Amino acid sequence: MATFQVETEQHGELNCWRITSHHAELLIAQQGAQVLSYQRLGEPPLLWLSDQAIFRQGKSVRAGVPVCWPWFGNLQRNPQAVQAMYHGEQAPAHGLARTRDWQLLVIEEAPEGLRIEFGLPEAQGDLPGWPHEVELKLLIEMGTQLKMTLSSLNQGNDSVTLSQALHSYFAVSDVRQARVEGVDNLGYIETLADWELRQQHGALGFAGETDRIYLQTPDVLKIVDPHWNRRITLHSTGSRSAVIWNPWTDRARELADMADDGWQRMLCIETANVWDDVVTLKPGARHSLSFTISSEAL
Repeated sequence: MATFQVETEQHGELNCWRITSHHAELLIAQQGAQVLSYQRLGEPPLLWLSDQAIFRQGKSVRAGVPVCWPWFGNLQRNPQAVQAMYHGEQAPAHGLARTRDWQLLVIEEAPEGLRIEFGLPEAQGDLPGWPHEVELKLLIEMGTQLKMTLSSLNQGNDSVTLSQALHSYFAVSDVRQARVEGVDNLGYIETLADWELRQQHGALGFAGETDRIYLQTPDVLKIVDPHWNRRITLHSTGSRSAVIWNPWTDRARELADMADDGWQRMLCIETANVWDDVVTLKPGARHSLSFTISSEAL
């Protein structure tokens, strides 16, 4: 007897699945294989879904975990080896995978909960402007924790270089009261100050717009949320860099898919391979980028 329920839903122009188990509820869009929300039953959400999210084909949703691949951010800000992989004219921000319809391969019960797997057939040589034979899959494991693994397998005859991120939007009660632990003494790129290299001292608190690339990050980062009396733990593998972002007041007002005060309730920590932490896959090589999200009371 199945211990989970799957319902198909239409949100705007996007096909979605709502998956409910004894432990949690997950909403996933076919476009981008994007997890839109994740909430353990009876608790505040762990992943944030914008109140003004736009569900439109060809546009990533301001929510959950967009998949950024095969490059992160502005392609021109990537190393030359990543730029050289793309042969198209206009390179969309955060790559090509997040606005393509992925194929749902399986939803099945597993020892730790549910196992949900997606594949992107287009990634195998058919993405516009990116003619490389890479098998791309996303595995989602859902239980009392949420684990996501993005796997890239080079099936071609030439090496491929890419940057990528699992662009997680975490839900917080008020970002002004939250802090990120695990970044003390790390070097980071301050993108808001001409991409200067700086050093973090102590935990990271928030008092204004934040957009930083942390380098040589540890496997574990934590979000402390005193008002919700919880600590979110983010455990990553296959990554040495993390992007921490919050738009704050002025930038949020410029975003049509975020309420003016929406910045207060979200915080992005993106498990990534960016800057000098890019991935080069030789023929036949595989790389897995993964994170696990859990939470506990303070």
